[in-house]
Amino acid sequence: MTALLIILGIIVVLAVLIIGIYNRLVALRQTTNQAWSDIEVQLKQRQDLVPQLVNTVKGYASHEKSTFQEVVEARAAAMGATTVKGQAQAEGMLSAALGKLFALAEAYPDLKANTNFLQLQDQLSDVENKIAAARRFYNNSVQEYNTSREQFPAVLIAGPFGFKEREFFEAPEGRVALQTPPEVSFD
Repeated sequence: MTALLIILGIIVVLAVLIIGIYNRLVALRQTTNQAWSDIEVQLKQRQDLVPQLVNTVKGYASHEKSTFQEVVEARAAAMGATTVKGQAQAEGMLSAALGKLFALAEAYPDLKANTNFLQLQDQLSDVENKIAAARRFYNNSVQEYNTSREQFPAVLIAGPFGFKEREFFEAPEGRVALQTPPEVSFD
């Protein structure tokens, strides 16, 4: 009788442990999903600003069709990306295209002084900061989730219950570019 109670106690303790680990993994996965949703919202806001920005610049530099086309194509690629890695690459292309668009704006002093252009530029800068913050939060939640699912004894539960490893949302510039200090020139 005592042996039966001990075995029953061990089974109960193991069941509670498994349930606790499972629930923690579910909570971490949900946090990661929510963090990714935050990134998607910020990326959507950025993508929604692009047509307004292109139309504003078109009014001043209508002959720069290749730059506008590149921005439009990069935006379409960003909107169509379905994976974390694909989204990061598409957003990198969009950032590069927007950089060309802003470089183009430098050649038009009237455009640089345009109130609508300046407001769009400020909004885009604000969204870029929000994307960076959301990316940091997402990557932190991915790191915590991936670490938790790989630790013992959770690793025994994660595989059979379908807790897959999540990808980080890398900066489009890449790690090397982020670790390289910017050049400062006072020319």
